[in-house]
Amino acid sequence: MIDLVLTGGTVVSEGAEDVADVAIDGGRIVAVGAPGTMPAAREVVDVTGHHLLPGAIDVHVHFREPGYTHKEDWATGTAAAAMGGVTTVFEMPNTDPPTRSVAELRAKQRAADKAIVDFGLYGLLAEDNIGELEALAAAGANAFKCFMGNTFGNLPSPSTGAMLEGFEIAAKTGLRVSLHAETASIMAWRQARLEAAGHNDPLSHIAARPEIVAIEAVSRAAVLAEWTGARVHILHISSAGELRPLAEAKARGVDITGETCPCYLHFTTADYDRLGSVIRVNPPVREAKDAAAIWDALQSGVVDMIATDHAPHTPEEKINPVIWKADCGFPGVETQMPLMLTEVAKGRMSLSHYVRIAAANPARAFGLWPQKGRIAPGADADIAVVDMTRRETIAAARLHSRGKITPYEGQETIGAPVHTLVRGVFVQKDRTLVAGREGHGRQVTDIQRMPDAAPRHEDQSLAAILGTAAAA
Repeated sequence: MIDLVLTGGTVVSEGAEDVADVAIDGGRIVAVGAPGTMPAAREVVDVTGHHLLPGAIDVHVHFREPGYTHKEDWATGTAAAAMGGVTTVFEMPNTDPPTRSVAELRAKQRAADKAIVDFGLYGLLAEDNIGELEALAAAGANAFKCFMGNTFGNLPSPSTGAMLEGFEIAAKTGLRVSLHAETASIMAWRQARLEAAGHNDPLSHIAARPEIVAIEAVSRAAVLAEWTGARVHILHISSAGELRPLAEAKARGVDITGETCPCYLHFTTADYDRLGSVIRVNPPVREAKDAAAIWDALQSGVVDMIATDHAPHTPEEKINPVIWKADCGFPGVETQMPLMLTEVAKGRMSLSHYVRIAAANPARAFGLWPQKGRIAPGADADIAVVDMTRRETIAAARLHSRGKITPYEGQETIGAPVHTLVRGVFVQKDRTLVAGREGHGRQVTDIQRMPDAAPRHEDQSLAAILGTAAAA
């Protein structure tokens, strides 16, 4: 007798929607088939009228622990994920201390013992920890994060020389390098000039970080990745201009992927007067033409996936008449699925395409496929059971994150995950968090399978040259 059967639902894949039952045992899917054909189970849950989606994989969250737990911690962050139909998260390294060494990675693994959903951990790629990268990979880092531009935590951006060496090392590990792709020197110069001139309004944030900072950074990162064979991922795509170097790099065969976030699809400069500093995020929300171009790129595949850059702060930290003093970012891991399902309801994309960008593509890019990102025999039973007709209104006070402020306040959504299962266990049921699930989440290191990186024709890496010189 198996553990669980979900019966009567519509299973959604990248290419189809089929009414089917799903049998689960030992945390894995053991069968998907016609209703009534599943083996006997200890529990049968009727999900008739609902859609079964692979749980979303959010490769870009900030859970703030250690160092900033008044904003978020692993218990509250993963609770928000569970409520949002997100079954795997990748957590960023700009905590205090940053995740720059094996000792700091181990500390974060201990903090993540509270996790409700599965998770990956980023190690930092910075100027001063190049010598730590191989050890971080060996100790279980799931990816690297490189801050080409400054954001919360004010970690120094590495020089291009350090980036090149870091990419060389990352290429050997096979792990993907995710990039905050904005050019630090341009932004620092422009912000200083704006502040000196007394420009403190919300739109000045865009003036300090114009589209060119993303265009230059994506172009530079793509060239470095092409030369080294490193896998790279462009985080939070916000502008039309950066789509061109991204698409051109893909066409040249560079292993480069890209994500956007709901705020870059739903908001524009027209919202700054209404939202003020609440909308401040790095990179900034831009013009309507940028949102339209990103929508098109998300449909065409130039942008591979949806993520959230879940970045909670307190209301006091977000609201400030001086834009430079308002913290950047807001919660997103709980609202992403309802917001994107609303776009499905509007006819903006198909449900199958949403599965591709929210689950399947992230799983492939970060080495979790085929164990995650699909509903099929052998895969982890990570499932969001979705009611496509359910209407809800976003309210910060009801979010499970500690960050009780959102630019989506009062927005009605259509479609919500009514149950969330992580490896066959309900972590959210009937739109209520299931008690006692802290610690159920596990790190995905034990399943991560990164294929070999594209070989270089000739090893001109700094490590090889220094090794040759030492041998001589």
